[in-house]
Amino acid sequence: MENNYENLNFIELTEAQTRQYIDAEAAWRALEDAQMAAAEVRGSMMWRTQSGHRYLIRVAAFGSQTSLGPHSPENEQIYERFMARKVAAQTRQKLLRQTVAQHARVNRALRVGRVPNVVVNTLNALADAGLQQHFLTVGTHALYAYETACGVRVQTEATATQDIDLLLDTRKYLRFATTMQRLDTSLLGIFQKVDKTFVLREDQKYTAVNAAGFEIDVIRRSVQSSAGTDPHPLRVSKFEGDFWAVQVPSGQALLDDRRFTQVVVATNGTMATMHVPSPESFVRIKTALGQRHDRDPLKSRKDLLQAQVVRDLLDGYGLSHVVMAQSPSKPAP
Repeated sequence: MENNYENLNFIELTEAQTRQYIDAEAAWRALEDAQMAAAEVRGSMMWRTQSGHRYLIRVAAFGSQTSLGPHSPENEQIYERFMARKVAAQTRQKLLRQTVAQHARVNRALRVGRVPNVVVNTLNALADAGLQQHFLTVGTHALYAYETACGVRVQTEATATQDIDLLLDTRKYLRFATTMQRLDTSLLGIFQKVDKTFVLREDQKYTAVNAAGFEIDVIRRSVQSSAGTDPHPLRVSKFEGDFWAVQVPSGQALLDDRRFTQVVVATNGTMATMHVPSPESFVRIKTALGQRHDRDPLKSRKDLLQAQVVRDLLDGYGLSHVVMAQSPSKPAP
């Protein structure tokens, strides 16, 4: 069914597409839960004999070892519970991956998704690295999360873009830096696992571009503190050839409001979880940008169009009810 607005045109997903998305989303969220459960039992446990005594050793995922003490009935139970949880978590994760792969094939056959494949792959690369919670997808690509939540597609030039803006939450910078140090890789290296042709632009060190011309911009809020807790300029890892996050005036406002989370589907049927600003925040900031006198006229028109798109999704397609159902008022800093 079509819904025509004066300047906008929304097309609803078919009943078959909607049913498939609901089933696929449920499987994807179950897989995410299974992956979290598996992460809790990463590494292993083993018994080691030393000086004639048997000790229980906990081996972390990255190789460090900790003794849990000599053999005892209590440690025997700890070992058995750990191994049982590990086997159960791995089995569930394997089965759900197979289910999700089946859903991806059906998604593609029914044309459920239309998010560019490179975007979904990039989000999944961040998730696999344990970095997804540190970034918000802002700008044009956030529209995919909003329209998916409403079961519609925006049929305007509002979604046309060849770049994705990823807002790094520097309020959690210490946690982010610790994770990057443990990974011992650059952020650019993580994206190059998605597409090895990504390279940093020489004239714009916050932008990586691939051979197809698709760009990833890493941005951050304006500096809030000079006490060293909000470093700037900010290279996102210790590697010399990595991103330097660029300040954007709207960054703080985007982080202050609650985030909105939605499972999105790529054109090839694969899925990812996308974290975006709340739609109300998106409307407010895009409207303000579009009304600035120093804004490029072409960008200004697009800002106002995108604000209208999301406003109509809030008013006419129940997006406001989806937002309320996600509950937490603000992300924890």
